[in-house]
Amino acid sequence: MAMTALEAILADLPNLAIAVSGGVDSMTLAHAAHRAGLPGLLVVHALSPAVPAEATARVRDHASRFGWRLTEVDAGEFADPAYRANPVNRCYFCKTNLYARIAHVTAGPIASGANLDDLGDYRPGLIAAAEHRVRHPFVEAGMDKAAVRALARDFDLADISELPAQPCLSSRVETGIAISARDLAFVARMERALAPHVPQGADLRCRITHGGIVVEAPDSDEAMRHIADELCASERRRFLGFRPYRRGAAFLHGPSLSRRA
Repeated sequence: MAMTALEAILADLPNLAIAVSGGVDSMTLAHAAHRAGLPGLLVVHALSPAVPAEATARVRDHASRFGWRLTEVDAGEFADPAYRANPVNRCYFCKTNLYARIAHVTAGPIASGANLDDLGDYRPGLIAAAEHRVRHPFVEAGMDKAAVRALARDFDLADISELPAQPCLSSRVETGIAISARDLAFVARMERALAPHVPQGADLRCRITHGGIVVEAPDSDEAMRHIADELCASERRRFLGFRPYRRGAAFLHGPSLSRRA
């Protein structure tokens, strides 16, 4: 029933531009729209230091294999001092820049891969989406994350259906620490080196905190500790150790920047 509702929503959106980050949600939405034969469909992928290279490679691979009309844009957020300052609503400034860039390459409607589960989380980017009249077809069709993954499996998209949640690299930087391309490159390097040592699909985060570097992983062993120690030492960063994954751990608030509940 959800797929029928999604198809009806997409059918009413000719010349749709879908913002595709490389994650399971936006990738699955692009596949659904492409399979529906949506006229004028445009897949837009933003290039940025905050976007992992693996995500960009994934989007390009699917565009080539499945015949998407793909356009890549400079997300533009690094030119925005409000974004680089990394306030608690940093995502608002990121999405504001992104949707403005997409609007420059299309006169049609814009859609995101947001699903019902996103509505229950702290998502200032949704405010920017509303201001730019961005549509959320999965939300409109009543689909949550599990339904999106099920749809990806129905499409035989084994390489994306079980992808762990992978927000932008800036989400690893604690509120109030200025966003820099150098820090994000370090985060990507650490996570790429540690990924083979955690179970497939497990959440892995390298956090840049006010005290130093923290790695969040299901578990750690001597090899992982050695990798983390070596990478931190190579850039003279303080390694604080491992801890379990905590969703939203980089978001701080209040006058003292105390941790969000």
